[in-house]
Amino acid sequence: MKPGIDFTGGRTYVVRFADDVSSADIQSALFEAFDGANVEAKIFGSSNQVRLATNYLFDDPNDEESDKKVEKELYTGLQNFLGDDVTQEQFISNNLMSSQKVGPTIASKTKTNGYIAVVLSLIVIFLYIFMRFRNWQLGLGAVVALAHDVLVVLGIYSIAYTFMPFSMEVDQAFIAAILTVISYSINDKVVVFDRLREYRALYPKRGFMEVVNMSLNASVSRTINTSLSTLLVLLVIFIFGSEVIRGFVFAMIVGITVGTYSTFFIATPIAYNLLKDKINPEPVIEKRRRK
Repeated sequence: MKPGIDFTGGRTYVVRFADDVSSADIQSALFEAFDGANVEAKIFGSSNQVRLATNYLFDDPNDEESDKKVEKELYTGLQNFLGDDVTQEQFISNNLMSSQKVGPTIASKTKTNGYIAVVLSLIVIFLYIFMRFRNWQLGLGAVVALAHDVLVVLGIYSIAYTFMPFSMEVDQAFIAAILTVISYSINDKVVVFDRLREYRALYPKRGFMEVVNMSLNASVSRTINTSLSTLLVLLVIFIFGSEVIRGFVFAMIVGITVGTYSTFFIATPIAYNLLKDKINPEPVIEKRRRK
């Protein structure tokens, strides 16, 4: 994984320019100036003001010298946006509005909070499914499928960040994407489980496997249509949106795709395997004939 500044610590700056600027162009320029270190650039307040963050030379024990070197490289990377007549001293006094450090203690706490948020969301969803359907097997199937969705997104991120042409850092926005994927994915699973509860009440003499298949077939068109409509919107944002949010949108695209198939091929089969010994898997009529 490529952890962002939220998880590694670093320096943040707010820089004001004479004209409106593109945060994506500034981020690309600073990637070269900071020799491949993590760089984040976001419009801050007005369109001519940018908030920059980087972990370049953050581990350097000599703070004073590293601060000066970072400011020098920052000025060098932004010179094309400032103009040739702006000196480094003028840049620091006039354009550099503020600067601060994000220490390793804060970064470590942010990382821990990210883990806690994901784990707690899974636990609360399990309790929600259990209370709604009065059945822990359905809750366990849903949680296992959601954990699978999260692990797949993490795995693809850990592989793809080395060659993707946009930033794929793991930061607080990525944690937000993971939590959004979890909330979106559980909605599909609840729809299937609702059909399962409904059909078990409507067809009490039918085998459990047949009722499960009926529930899946009744939900498949709705689930696919909902996922496709969401993916179309995300693809438009991914192609035409800002460079800054492409990593977030990419995680959403992967998560929704994975969450759709995990509903049918992971959550429901696990719940079925846990329940089939407690519920008659065959139709009542067929069982009587065999006797």
